Amino acid sequence: VRFVESGGGWVQPGGSLTLSCLASGFTFSDYSMSWFRQVPGKEREVIAVISVTGAVANYVDSVKGRFTISRDNAKNTVYLQMNNLRPDDTAVYTCGTLGHWGQGTQVTVSS
Repeated sequence: VRFVESGGGWVQPGGSLTLSCLASGFTFSDYSMSWFRQVPGKEREVIAVISVTGAVANYVDSVKGRFTISRDNAKNTVYLQMNNLRPDDTAVYTCGTLGHWGQGTQVTVSS
C-alpha cells in the first residue's frame, strides 16, 4: 500500500491549493479515502472522507464549506481542493486508508 501526495506549497491567506494523492498496492475503488493533516506536537486529524464512489463526503467542521474532497477511480487518485485558506490550515497533509498514509505534502498559509 502506497500513497504519494503532491500539490502543497506556500499560499497567502484567502488563497487556494489543490492537493493530489496517487494510491497504489490495493484496489483503490473498493475503499473510502481520507485526507488528514498534522501540525508539530499535535495528533493527526482526519479532515475529509470520501466514499468508494465519491457520492458521499464528510468534513471536519473547521474545513467545511472551504475544502472539497473528490476522487478519480480510473486514476487511483484522490484530490483535496482547498479554498479560502487560513493560517491555521498550515500543516502537513496526508491521504490514506486502511490504517496507512503517505509522507505528506506541506501546506503553509502566511502573508
